Amino acid sequence: MSAEKLAPDARRTADLARHARAEELLGNELLQEAFAALEARYLEEWRVTQFRDTDARERLWQAVNVLRKVKDHLAQIVSDGRLAQKEIDEMIAKR
Repeated sequence: MSAEKLAPDARRTADLARHARAEELLGNELLQEAFAALEARYLEEWRVTQFRDTDARERLWQAVNVLRKVKDHLAQIVSDGRLAQKEIDEMIAKR
């Protein structure tokens, strides 16, 4: 079940769990190395494409953008988890 369909407390708990997993992935040196290596490779291949090879350039540019979107998505999950933790902390402080 997606986090959006859960009750508020369950959603916050799910956001915290996703936050921890996403933060672990973003902190994983091997994954970061893979992202950097792929992006560098795609950009280099894009840079040396033939002038008339617009299809290859477009595919490579899309590949770079997909990598960036994956990283941005993971960063958003981390941010959502921080917000969920803040909400939980505020609820506890009110009790």
